[in-house]
Amino acid sequence: MGVLESKKILLGITAGIAAYKTASLVRLFVKAGAEVKVIMTPAAKDFITPLTLSTLSKNEVLSSFTEDDENAVWNNHVELGLWADFMLIAPATANTLGKMAAGTSDNLLLATYLSAKCPVYFAPAMDLDMYLHPATKRSLQTLQSYGNILIPAESGELASGLKGEGRMAEPQNIVKFIENKLREDLPLRGKKVLISAGPTYEAIDPVRFIGNHSSGKMGFEIAKEALALGAEVILVSGPTSLELKADHLNLIRVTTAQQMFEAMNQHFETADVLIAAAAVSDYRPKTVAAQKMKKKESSLQIELEPTIDILATLGKQKTHQKLIGFALETNNELEHAKGKLERKNLDFIVLNSLNDKGAGFKSDTNKISIVTKDEVKNFELKSKAEVARDILKEVIQLMHE
Repeated sequence: MGVLESKKILLGITAGIAAYKTASLVRLFVKAGAEVKVIMTPAAKDFITPLTLSTLSKNEVLSSFTEDDENAVWNNHVELGLWADFMLIAPATANTLGKMAAGTSDNLLLATYLSAKCPVYFAPAMDLDMYLHPATKRSLQTLQSYGNILIPAESGELASGLKGEGRMAEPQNIVKFIENKLREDLPLRGKKVLISAGPTYEAIDPVRFIGNHSSGKMGFEIAKEALALGAEVILVSGPTSLELKADHLNLIRVTTAQQMFEAMNQHFETADVLIAAAAVSDYRPKTVAAQKMKKKESSLQIELEPTIDILATLGKQKTHQKLIGFALETNNELEHAKGKLERKNLDFIVLNSLNDKGAGFKSDTNKISIVTKDEVKNFELKSKAEVARDILKEVIQLMHE
């Protein structure tokens, strides 16, 4: 999950030739999981059509306080400003920059800007001489003094044929700039979170194995939430069909408990948090047949030996790390969870029971309790995405104690 996912973005487009780039900008925001609403100045329609932007954003494009028909509806600039997580004005022409700095409100975009309670980014776009003019420089300085965030213009070929500074930042650079800015205040920024997910498979022969029904969904949701909170994430996953691609994510695929331990042990020393959500096999065959075992009439006996206890082993090496384990139980749940908490040197353990409907393997929901040495917090049945948020909230609180 990226920092733009589920963000509400208000994009203001003014009348500059760079307005044609806003189609790509809207597409990038939507692809990142954001919801986008577009406000255009009336003159901006000469450079890009509202139809293009409404199609890409899947929202109506607004440009005036009322529509020009008999069923006119008031477009409330205050509500628009309150709706957004942030506002971006791109391209921001010299004309609009001057009006923003002066507090002029002669169109819907400017009225929304003046009433916005959210952060406001602006990406200037104009010719070289206009960009370097003292009046423009004063507008840029004034807007930044208001707390607005400048996305600097880039150098390149301009519409006039001149080359120099004044070109609106490319859409991908605007998106990257905003993502980096949003990350600065995230609670897990600069932290490394090591997560295990899914089952492990222990081979019996080349085609058979001992495993369990874990889908990996819980661990992957925790990874998504940790990324959204600004962490660098190392996700060590057993066999699962789930995919996850993101900046600041290192996804390591493993099969056996020993492979999972080796991957986690490699990154444990530099980790700030370890969340062991994987359902690791407790036993493995003592010997693995080199060829597929043929079915026989007689019974088959397989001698098993314990696999390495990953969390207990890493718990003994614990220095600064916060360790979080999982306990999936079927009886005496709380007693067993508290036992694991102490034996494995954990900071807290996430307990779920197969006796709770909607919890456990393969489900999209989970019902958990968070168990520490001092208390037990019980949570209602929720989606695994919401459960991940609850778990990371506890982690953040733990790191600030």
